Amino acid sequence: MPNHSTQFDATPGGMVLTNAILLYGAEGRYGASREGGAAFASIHEVEHRDAGPMIAAGTPLTRAHLRQWTKALDRAAPPEILPANVLVAHADLIAWWVPAQVRLAYFDLSRTPEGLKVLNQRTSVPVPYPPQLFVASRKGFGVYALPADERPTAETKLLHSPVLNVYLTGQLCWGNIARPKALTVASMPEYERAIFESWSTHPNVGQELTVTGRGGLVKLWDNLAASRSKRFPVKRLKPFNPNSNGKALKVPVTFGSLIASKVAA
Repeated sequence: MPNHSTQFDATPGGMVLTNAILLYGAEGRYGASREGGAAFASIHEVEHRDAGPMIAAGTPLTRAHLRQWTKALDRAAPPEILPANVLVAHADLIAWWVPAQVRLAYFDLSRTPEGLKVLNQRTSVPVPYPPQLFVASRKGFGVYALPADERPTAETKLLHSPVLNVYLTGQLCWGNIARPKALTVASMPEYERAIFESWSTHPNVGQELTVTGRGGLVKLWDNLAASRSKRFPVKRLKPFNPNSNGKALKVPVTFGSLIASKVAA
């Protein structure tokens, strides 16, 4: 088996490259094995020579190898104290909820329907928000509303968030909003600022239909701003349905089913 040179040196903390794992599979996108295709992994010792580290001949990767390295990596990860509002903390996903409250909101609508009282111009005004669920992952940032102002359970049915610039799928349209560079509990405030401290410019396609009553979503926000309401009318939010055709779901989307779909994706 041929050797392959690497560019890793010893770290200041005394760690040095000791092993390499090579993955084999039917060639797919970005070099990953095609879904359902055969795969194989081997683990190799790394020999340190004058020319630099070299990957030596290997052996098949076993579950024992995986357990050994998983334990070592867990010890390397510092423990993290989770805030009370965190629901899921995973390497690829963080979910948390925010209670209902009045916040200063920023509106600069690209199109203003007739009859608006406050939002017919660029303005910042206090408005009530419903309880919200946020799900940050490596694939996007999901924004949802909750039916009750309490910590959700796996069975909690989700509602469409009234926050503008959100797709029917629940994903935030980032536009020119600065994206957080990390996916950690410490980065949660950055994600919240992307929602609460950015300018709401427009409802995304179909988003006007995510509320009941007359006038649509923009008119609802305008009424709340004009009346200085202290509580968002959660009953006007429709159950979360990511179908762009509006076809009703046979089974409501719950917090538990949403997280299961994110992890499986």
